[in-house]
Formats: sequence, structure tokens, C-alpha cells
Amino acid sequence: MHLGPYRLPNNVFVAPMAGVTDRPFRQLCRALGAGYAVSEMAASNPRLWASVKTARRLDHQGEPTPKAVQIAGADPAMMAEAARFNVDRGAQVIDINMGCPAKKVCDVAAGSALMADEPLAIAIVAAVAAAVDVPVTVKLRTGPSPARRNAVALARALTSAGAAMITVHGRTRACAFGGHAEYDTIAEVKQAVDVPVVANGDIDSPAKAAFVLARTGADAVMIGRAAQGRPWIFREIDHFLRTGELLAPPDLAEIRSVLRGHLIDHYAFYGELQGPRIARKHIGWYIDGWCEDRRFAAARAHATDPTQAGTDDRGDAVRLRDAINRAERPDVQLALLDDYLDHADDRIAVH
Repeated sequence: MHLGPYRLPNNVFVAPMAGVTDRPFRQLCRALGAGYAVSEMAASNPRLWASVKTARRLDHQGEPTPKAVQIAGADPAMMAEAARFNVDRGAQVIDINMGCPAKKVCDVAAGSALMADEPLAIAIVAAVAAAVDVPVTVKLRTGPSPARRNAVALARALTSAGAAMITVHGRTRACAFGGHAEYDTIAEVKQAVDVPVVANGDIDSPAKAAFVLARTGADAVMIGRAAQGRPWIFREIDHFLRTGELLAPPDLAEIRSVLRGHLIDHYAFYGELQGPRIARKHIGWYIDGWCEDRRFAAARAHATDPTQAGTDDRGDAVRLRDAINRAERPDVQLALLDDYLDHADDRIAVH
């Protein structure tokens, strides 16, 4: 798959998620099989560009190409200026956010609120595409509400205005993240435009990714919440799409290595004061993921051989999360995790 001049290694992408897809997380996902990653959204307001928070969001040091920055806003001239600002600082793709349903974003007519103002949405893409000489992409939803799914007509207009790729989350703005994603609208978008189309929403396994690609005809899938605490999902999906075979899940030793590496990079990126606080959510997602995986493995072993039973370590996991949330230093968080993982096999005792 190609995006502008760039040949992407595969068609399994990392979704931009505010507060999640920072540089350490993007680099980890790319190392574990993601073919493309987009930064968490950065504001188009130039008054915010000098802030530490925005500077971190625009930090792509050491990332593989293409380096993609997502911008959000509702003023065409300001969005064009933000695009130029980011390209001057190394961005190789500019992604326009028309998909975020968060109230604070939509209240300023940005994010998915733009889908209700089609002329403005089109003007923004045209202004940004005219301002920079890199691919301009758009991430949107199926429409403002279930009664007004306008993604097909809008995608057609946006590509005419200069969009080089369209990503569609299979929910409307009104749906936020509730209910289930629908894929028929994404299929219609794919039929309506000549640029690559990426399907997003509720893709949480290799089988689901294959189903969505077959159902929509999309060129790629984009994974968001399912990658939280499970960054290896990208290699699992990529392998399944290429071979039809399921990879074995990571063992505890690899999970430990991935988590420690992620955290060490995370602490270096955010510093010893903010690092542990921001890391809490990531650690919580890993804990949730491995507890669920281990409960599933224990149940599967019991179904195969009723003489085998596993204990449930949810209580220990809750205590670990509480301790992690109280820890204020990187070394304390790492020590707590090491102690927990050192004794993990003891908690799933096979009888």
C-alpha cells in the first residue's frame, strides 16, 4: 500500500488517540508490526504551539517514515498555518481530525462537528492541501448522527479538495464510542472514492480485521483501543492477513520485556515527575490484558482437562494497580511490576 510517495510495510495502522499515541507508544507499535501510525491530535491554534504538551505531541525523533501529525481546528487559514508549521518541523503527512466526538473539541466546531458543516470541512482540506506539499489525509466518522450519515458524499468532496487518504470510524458523532461500529458506510465510501480508504472501529482481533477488510473492501484497518495494553496485536493481525494463521500469544517473559521497554522509554520522554503519573493508564491496560488472557487460558485448560484448574489473580491485580497509582517514582513502579511478574506463575497454580 502507498500513501503519496511512501510505500507502507503493511496495512495495519495505529489510530491517533489523545493522551495515548505519544511517541513512545507509536514507536512501540511500529516495532511490533504496525505499518503506519498517526500522532495524537495537536491544536491548530498557534498560541499553543510553544506549550510543553504540544511540543511533546509533535516530537517524532527516531520514528520511521512517514511521520504523520494530526491537527484539529475549525479555521481554514489557521489549519493551513498549522500544517506548514508541522511540515517545517519534519511532518511528512498531515492528518485532519474530523472524527473526535469529545465535547471540548466539538464545542469549538472542530473534530467530528465539522461533518455537520460540509462547506467548512471542504474548505479546511482545500486550504491545507494548498499549503503543504505532503499527503493530506482525513479521519472522519460516518456522519453527525444515525439519521444523517453523510460520510460518502463528504469523502467524495474531500478527495476532490485534495485528501490523499480517508479513514472512517464506523460510528456517528452522536454515537461516540457506544454500541457497535457499522461497516456498510465504510464500504460505500470505498466505492465512492479513488484514494485509499482505511476502516476503523471495534477491530480487536485478527479474525475481526479480516472480516472488516472483506466486508468493506477497505485498503487497510486502523486499530485504536484494542492496542491499549496489547501492542503486539499489530503483528498478530498482519501475520493472519498474510498467512491465514494465528500467531502464538506472547509469553510472560516477552510481555515483561515489552512493558519494561515501553515504560523506560516513557519515563525518559516525560521525565521522572510526570512519567509515572502518565504511565498509570498504560500499566493498567497491560494488567487488564494479561489477567484476561490468563483467565481465558485457565478456562481453556480446564475445559480440555477438568482435573486442571487455575486460580483467579484479579485480587492481586487490583492491589498492584492501587500500588502503581500511589507510586511517584519510575523505579518504584518498575519494582512493583517486577515483584508481581516474578510470582505470576505461582498465582495460576495448576492442580
